[in-house]
This record gives sequence, structure tokens and C-alpha cells, in this order.
Amino acid sequence: MHRITSATAADLFDLAATRRIEQAAAAALPAHALMRRAGLAVARLAMAIAPHARTVWVACGPGNNGGDGFEAAAQLRQRGFEAVVSFAGDEARLPADAKASLQRARDAGVAFASEPPARYELAIDALLGIGAGRPPQGAMAEWLRRMHGETHPVLAVDVPSGLNANTGTHSLGDLLEQGAASRRICLSLLTLKPGLFTAQGRDAAGEIWFDDLGCGTANEAPAARLPGAPSLAPRAHASHKGSYGDVAVIGGASGMAGAALLAGSAALHAGAGRSFVGLLDPGAAPVDLAQPELMLRDARSLDLSAMAVVCGCGGGTAVRELLPRVLSTARALVLDADALNAIASDDGLQTQLKARTKRGRPTVLTPHPLEAARLLGGTAGEVQADRLAAARRLAAQTGAVVVLKGSGTIVADDAGTVPVLNPTGNARLASAGTGDVLAGMVGAGLAAGRGAFEAAWQAAWHHGDLADRWPADAPPLTAGALARQSPR
Repeated sequence: MHRITSATAADLFDLAATRRIEQAAAAALPAHALMRRAGLAVARLAMAIAPHARTVWVACGPGNNGGDGFEAAAQLRQRGFEAVVSFAGDEARLPADAKASLQRARDAGVAFASEPPARYELAIDALLGIGAGRPPQGAMAEWLRRMHGETHPVLAVDVPSGLNANTGTHSLGDLLEQGAASRRICLSLLTLKPGLFTAQGRDAAGEIWFDDLGCGTANEAPAARLPGAPSLAPRAHASHKGSYGDVAVIGGASGMAGAALLAGSAALHAGAGRSFVGLLDPGAAPVDLAQPELMLRDARSLDLSAMAVVCGCGGGTAVRELLPRVLSTARALVLDADALNAIASDDGLQTQLKARTKRGRPTVLTPHPLEAARLLGGTAGEVQADRLAAARRLAAQTGAVVVLKGSGTIVADDAGTVPVLNPTGNARLASAGTGDVLAGMVGAGLAAGRGAFEAAWQAAWHHGDLADRWPADAPPLTAGALARQSPR
């Protein structure tokens, strides 16, 4: 068993693959062995979380997730903890393994109660796990609201009840917003699931632990992966600014110059040798006195054929005029913000984008959910309902590498690469301009000669890591401060 951190590299498996892995493991082990291993793992983590707890409330559901809870309660009782089980189900309809664990809990002297105990120090959510076919209702919904409304830690078995393990959507979203639990922990069993790391999954799961229960993955293909921390090679002493490439940022229409300057600053601090900013506001100043290292130019004067271009940051409607040239000539390209909106509404630009990617020109799209929805012809809600599928669809539609921003940013391509689900970042990034910073960081990676997929996921990881390392007692993180940080 180990804790999952932002530096963890691991494969993520969807529900279909997880069930096949579970079936293969169960077939290779003695009867009931897998559930006993799961229950012991839950009990071990529970004791580590609350070693001095007097009472542990275990809420058990009608399937095998509930069976894991029965088994954990038996293990806790045998180790001197007072485990109180609330069972929301029909004993006669329990699966065979869960029924056996129920009997083991009774034999161990576990207390059963129809209502949660009045006082407890740890709650274990073993209600639904991956078996949630519909939203928690009745007693289960009441118990979930009770445990997440208290200040005691909540340990979810496998997957927090109500969370879709594939998509990260939660059927009781208000519970996450109003929850006052001092600590949320999830022990994922057998496999790590993508829904734990994107959409509402990170709020629901909190601190994630993993135990494969001594089983392999039966050669199943992962749905996504956690990339681990990227390594930054030291720079050669005998290098110069030309060794690390040029980034050209095109954007900053009237009243929005800040977005382009943020992207340019981020590119420079992320390692670009030179950072040019082609502002689309004809009245813009010729130099940024706060950042004189940024080389301000007329966007139309830049030779894009040798540059990594970041296009669209604060571009407004003015960027549309330059897009045909950008799409046809940029050596490598990041399309963000208003460039994406212009492409979404113009069939000709879409054709040019596809032609560019077919020629093998490195191209990265960095949409937020609404921008992705416009490109896909849907709604932001549809994108958020299955972020992984939406990123894959957009990559297939355009041929580009797609960075779908949000909680659990997803990086996908159309070349068969396993999508990356980025584990870094937090709510400090929920402010204007941080997306422009990410675009600039991707541009720096492309300028340095990295492939589009590698440049995209590494920038996303470092972007989130900078926010994770922002001191808690420091002033709020702004996009300007973020842009001036260097990746670790």
C-alpha cells in the first residue's frame, strides 16, 4: 500500500478493465481471499489514520463494497477497536463473498446498528464503490451527508460513493461543496481509476492511497496514466540563448495586452531563449518597462517559420485575420483562447488546422471546457460529463495534441498515446490569466525541441506544481506571479 502523490507514475484503468482484473484475480485465489485482503488493507489504513479512535463507524452497502466494509470491521474489532456497522441492504441478496464477510463480522463481535453511532472518530464509506449504478438514495444518501458534514476523517473504500470511477462526476455534487470533513481519504483497490483524478474526483477522494492486493493487471490496457514528475536536465555550460529556441506570442488585442504579456513572460521563465510578443493592439507601447526582456514586435513582422508560436491569448476578434498565416507557417504552434474560438466558428480555419496536423507540424490546443465544447459542437456540461472522452474526441477531430484544462487536466493525442491525467494544481489557479501562463509554458517546451505531447504534459505538470508549492501564508497567487516562477 502506498500514497499517491503528484510524483507518482501509474496506469489508470476504467471500470470494464478493473472488473476483468478482479475476475482474473479472484479465479487465481482461494475463495474469499480477495475480499479478506481488501478488508485487511482498509483496516490497516483506518488504524493509521485514527490510531487512537475508540469508535469507527462503517457504513456498508448491498454489494461487494459493503463486503469489504464488513471484513474491515471484523479486522478492526479483532484489534481492539469498537466497530459499528450500519448496513443499507438486504442480507438475502448479498453476493457470496460479502455474505461470508458479514458472518465474519458477526463472529468477531462487531456491533450492528440501523443508525450511525452518536459519537465516532472515523467513518468508513463502504456503501457503493465502483458498483454505483444510480445516485445514493434513502439511508445511503443520509449517511453520506452525515459523515461528510462532520469534522471526523472519512475513508472511502475503493471509490467514494456517488463518484463515477471513469469520469469523475459525482451524483451528490452539493455534498462536496458543503462538506466539512477535516480529511477525506480514499483507498483505491486493485487498480487506480481515472475518475479519482479529474472533474469532481479530486474533491471527493481527497488523499488517495493504493493497494493492488498483490494482484497484477492481467495485461489490460490502461485508460490513462499519471505521468510522474518530469525530469529537467541540467543545461550545458557552453550554451546560449539560441540553444533553447524562440517563442512568439501573438495576441493582446486592444484592452487585452496583459494576456499576451503573461504568456510571453511564462515562456521566458520556463526556459525559452528569447520571447517575442506580437501585440495586436496598434496603440500598444513599444516596450514593457516591467519586463524589458520581452521583445515587443508588430505581429505581422515576425518570421514564424523558425519559432514556436503561441496564438490567441487576449487575441479578441483581431486574431482571426492572422490565423491563416499562423496555421500555415508556424514551425510549432500552441492555440489558445480566442484563436480556438475563431477556429470553432470557421470551417476554413478548421480545414487548415487539420491540414497542418496531417503534415506533422507540432500543434497543441489548450482549451478550457467551454472552448472545447465550441470546437466539438456541444456544451461545456457535456465535456465535463466525460472529460477523458471529450479530450480524445477533440484530438481525433483535429489531429492535434489537446490539453483539456480543469481539475485533473487531460492531455490526449490522436497517435494512440495513452492519455495523461495531470495530478498537480489546486484552486489557486482559478484566476484570470493562469491559462495564458500555461500556453506560454507549452510554447517554451516546443521551442526547446520537445515533442508536442511531451511539451504539453510537462508544462501542465509544472504549471500545477508551481501552484502546489505556493506558500500557504503568502499573498494570493496571481497569474503574473505564476508566470515569473521557474519550473522546479
